[in-house]
Amino acid sequence: MDNNSQKNYSSALYTLITVFFFWGFLAASNGIFIPFCKTHFDLTQFESQLIDFTFYGGYFIGSLILFYASKIIKVDILNYLGYKNSIAIGLVVSAGGALLMIPAVGSGSFAFILAAFFVVAIGFSLQQTAANPFVVALGSPVTGANRLNLAGGVNNLGGILGPIAVSIILFGTATSAAPKEVEIESINMLYYILAGLFLAVALYFWMAKLPKVTSDEKVESSGKTNMPLFVIFVAFLLILAADPIAAATGVGMNIFVYLSLFIMVATLLLALRSAGKDKTGWGAMGYPQLILGMIAIFTYVGVEVTIQSNMGALLELPEFGGLTGSEIAPFISLYWGSMMIGRWAGAVSIFKLEKRTKTILTIVVPFIAFAVILLANHLNGASIEQFLIYGVCIVILIAGFFYSQDKPAKTLLTFSVLGSIAMIIGLMTEGQVAIYAFLSGGLCCSIMWPCIFALAITGLGKYTSQGSAFLIMMILGGAIIPPVQGILADTSGIHFSYIVPFLCFVYLVYFAIKVSSELKKQGIDVNDLEAEASH
Repeated sequence: MDNNSQKNYSSALYTLITVFFFWGFLAASNGIFIPFCKTHFDLTQFESQLIDFTFYGGYFIGSLILFYASKIIKVDILNYLGYKNSIAIGLVVSAGGALLMIPAVGSGSFAFILAAFFVVAIGFSLQQTAANPFVVALGSPVTGANRLNLAGGVNNLGGILGPIAVSIILFGTATSAAPKEVEIESINMLYYILAGLFLAVALYFWMAKLPKVTSDEKVESSGKTNMPLFVIFVAFLLILAADPIAAATGVGMNIFVYLSLFIMVATLLLALRSAGKDKTGWGAMGYPQLILGMIAIFTYVGVEVTIQSNMGALLELPEFGGLTGSEIAPFISLYWGSMMIGRWAGAVSIFKLEKRTKTILTIVVPFIAFAVILLANHLNGASIEQFLIYGVCIVILIAGFFYSQDKPAKTLLTFSVLGSIAMIIGLMTEGQVAIYAFLSGGLCCSIMWPCIFALAITGLGKYTSQGSAFLIMMILGGAIIPPVQGILADTSGIHFSYIVPFLCFVYLVYFAIKVSSELKKQGIDVNDLEAEASH
């Protein structure tokens, strides 16, 4: 960055974090759009989850393209374009995807809709890769985490409002409607609005006098990482090809979906074993904490997304309320709002406060965030009395924060255990208890990204930037885990399929323990680490 790095770029920051709102808005809206598509196109649960597969897969493909293109030309493409221009280009690409959705829905082709989602996600990938370091650069590095947490809070606000707004646009109400009542004009309006917003913000970025932000880090060579990334890419494509391959071979499609997940995880574990023998040529993957962290990010994003993506189908069951259409929206809003509750609570520790003040805010702030969620749903006609009991889950969250004492490894372990317990309760019960147990997975996930990130990149030295890029690629988990749960739901029932998020939380418990041991071997005390800013 230039010599103005210490200036106060408040207006630039506030404009920049609007893109964080878009990410949260659209990602959370998938929780409403998925059940709509399932009914409208008469899809299986697995097929409906291809929306998340395409959306989060776009992040993976976009990151992969940037990584290899920079590697081939030996120039960091984002550095060459500049973060400002990269975000603007990403917004234009996403706008193109939103406009493409209009003829896609009109065509009646679900494959066309998936293609449009993919284009939107490619744009988001470019935006996210550039926006995170840009936010950090807009001021003192010391307060960079504060700015990213502010951006994360705006992202969560988009997650709360997305399901509500999409329900109103599609169904005319945020409380009750059936998907069959949706008219094509409503969907067109939704994506015209999104495309217009994307283009308006892109235009501002092109014209605004924002600081020029660049990075001086060189692109580190790591030839041995090519094969693992290629194999993961092929395994990603295997899910897309699962249906035609199953039809041609007579083998159940679920086999290929599970095989894809197995190949991805096995590839990373084999890389871990090989790099353990000789680090030469492995770059960031030469460090066990990074590969274990890649699997952890994959698992974390996967569990975060799959809980809500399959929630619509669960809530349609009579024993879980028998809800239809936009009646699901308040629950999806509460789930993504849970992410905001946890992140707001986690943000308290960033500020230099007296111990007593910090204690009070750690207790009060989560309930303020909860009140915001309830108010948003109340203003849109939803009954909020049913959600008040969720306050018990928030009390447990607060207790977890006090117990973990802001230590990344201890925090991750605490909330991974709580997430595992919540999934067990949900699997063993029905009705309101099970619903809130599954929804509380959002509270547990809320603070995992900064903990995993901090633990995974510690000790990487000159490979820190490369390691960060690999971790961003593992957002791929949001593309893979939901279809895996979807295929299990089709064969064993949607309720039982929630064993998938349980297993994800179990791995995160393992990672929290294992990575602490690995870092200790390298002479690093995990108790001295601070969590990176929220995703």
